[in-house]
Amino acid sequence: MHLDQSEQSALLELVRKAAKAEIMPRFRYLDGGDIRSKSGPDDLVTDADVGAEAVITAGVRAILSDPIVVGEEAAALNPDIISNIGSAEWGVIIDPVDGTWNFANGLSTFGVILAVTHKGETCFGLLYDPVVDDWIVASKGEGVFFGRPDASPIRLPKLEKRPLSEMHAIMPNVFFREAFGPKLAEQTRSIRRFGSYRCACHEYRLTAQGRNDFILNMTMNPWDHAAGVLVIEELGGAAGLLDGRPYSPTENLGAFLVSAHADNLPILQDKFGWMGEHLY
Repeated sequence: MHLDQSEQSALLELVRKAAKAEIMPRFRYLDGGDIRSKSGPDDLVTDADVGAEAVITAGVRAILSDPIVVGEEAAALNPDIISNIGSAEWGVIIDPVDGTWNFANGLSTFGVILAVTHKGETCFGLLYDPVVDDWIVASKGEGVFFGRPDASPIRLPKLEKRPLSEMHAIMPNVFFREAFGPKLAEQTRSIRRFGSYRCACHEYRLTAQGRNDFILNMTMNPWDHAAGVLVIEELGGAAGLLDGRPYSPTENLGAFLVSAHADNLPILQDKFGWMGEHLY
């Protein structure tokens, strides 16, 4: 099933409203009491995360018929709600401020991610940049569009297939702190360029716009990935776990790859699959 155009537009406007009310007024105006740690010093939550998630959660319940809502901050308090995604008729997965570390430290590389699932399958994805007020949006089977308030939506083209030696990659620095880091560092010599932006929203946006070829992820939090994976799949890409299993927003454990071109996914799984034995 699909969301109709009015529902898609309403969700987009809801996210824009939440960003204007809860996120942007706090950007570079946070003080110490507005920023808190969750699982560790680099895993942060701010008043903007909490406020935006509350606004979006209330809003989606007025737009869609009885959805379950899985927000990152709600899941931090009750991780069991993630298990509801697979069985729910409709689910809405929210990352209210993706890239919170960047946001809290005054860097403008952050965004809002929203995905809608139907019986555990992602059918709508939104990658929103509050700083410049533009977005990338995908609906399953209907392609991917870049939008902004002052222009008609632009359909993004299918992504190109490139050889490994010409690829740009995104992979978190934490991989290189693992015991297998030296082996991984040696393997990356065959890749043209790699880095990390500490923000899944912008990492998927870069990939969707043809500026990155694959993403190697250490975690599968659905609020980070469900929308972005749909975007890349609609552009001819593919996602899968290092052990060969397909990606699903109902999975919550495992390292996985997102390839801008589906034909490259098995090549990348073959190259990096050995890492899975060491991570989990």
